[in-house]
Amino acid sequence: MTEPTSAVTVRLDLWLWAARFFKTRGLARTAIETGKVEVGGQRAKASRAVRIGDRMQVERAGEVFQIEVRDLSDVRGPAPVAQALYAEDEASRSARAEVRALQAAQRTGYRAPEGKPDKRARRLIRALGDIDAL
Repeated sequence: MTEPTSAVTVRLDLWLWAARFFKTRGLARTAIETGKVEVGGQRAKASRAVRIGDRMQVERAGEVFQIEVRDLSDVRGPAPVAQALYAEDEASRSARAEVRALQAAQRTGYRAPEGKPDKRARRLIRALGDIDAL
């Protein structure tokens, strides 16, 4: 469908959008401005030029990606093309897997209620003063 371009540089927010780290360019720009994206260990601006070989740290939804830029593109294409734009470190991949496993282990004891509380349960909830639980 679309292939990566042979450009020398691409804007950082545009590249993050094309590599599918963020759904929109606006979200990519916001993440950059709030310090969730570092290039070469330093905070960057959205207009910073990205080059092949740059190393980045991208934090998205609590997950931290350590990546190296392999190719440049200013067009958002299909996922296989977007994944070819960067290479993630093995240490980063394993650290994200550990964090996911830890979060899953913390949720194992909790079971969401299957339905709405019945009349007796609602009375008990009100008696305990937890009205927001309805």
